[in-house]
Amino acid sequence: MLLPLLLALSCTASSGKVDEASSGTDASKNPYYSRTDTTKLTVSNAEWKKILPDEVYEVAREKETEWAFSGKYYKTDEPGAYYCAVCGNALFKSTAKFASGCGWPSFFEPIRKGAMDYTEDRTHGMDRIEVTCARCDSHLGHIFDDGPPPTGKRYCMNSIVLDFVPDAGAPKR
Repeated sequence: MLLPLLLALSCTASSGKVDEASSGTDASKNPYYSRTDTTKLTVSNAEWKKILPDEVYEVAREKETEWAFSGKYYKTDEPGAYYCAVCGNALFKSTAKFASGCGWPSFFEPIRKGAMDYTEDRTHGMDRIEVTCARCDSHLGHIFDDGPPPTGKRYCMNSIVLDFVPDAGAPKR
């Protein structure tokens, strides 16, 4: 009973909370969005602020977090892939997603090596590792060493900074 509470507390990315009104961004209004380009982007926060919805900007660029159990993808179990909602970088396959009970989408491995960057995060009295998109440097969440085999990792991500693309023709579970 105490474990789910501790997991939820360990996932919290910041002291601020963001309600999820929508996930992702309108790619037609974002000239940097591409699901195939992996070129590193150098875009100012001022430019991102013009392009991204406020809720996405707050999490991605200001390192806020959405409320636990509120995110669009925390219960999703359809076959497909998850991309960075800011730049379109491929992040996770749905086959790496698992129900961790922490209230945020959790994955045990990235889609490819180099898709994400990792930085020590000692904010809010915690010792954890921040996960950012390797293409656009947007905050995605944190990684912990309490995930399932084969990696033992739990990538605890904010739904609002993820775009999900279902596999074409795959039946919904």
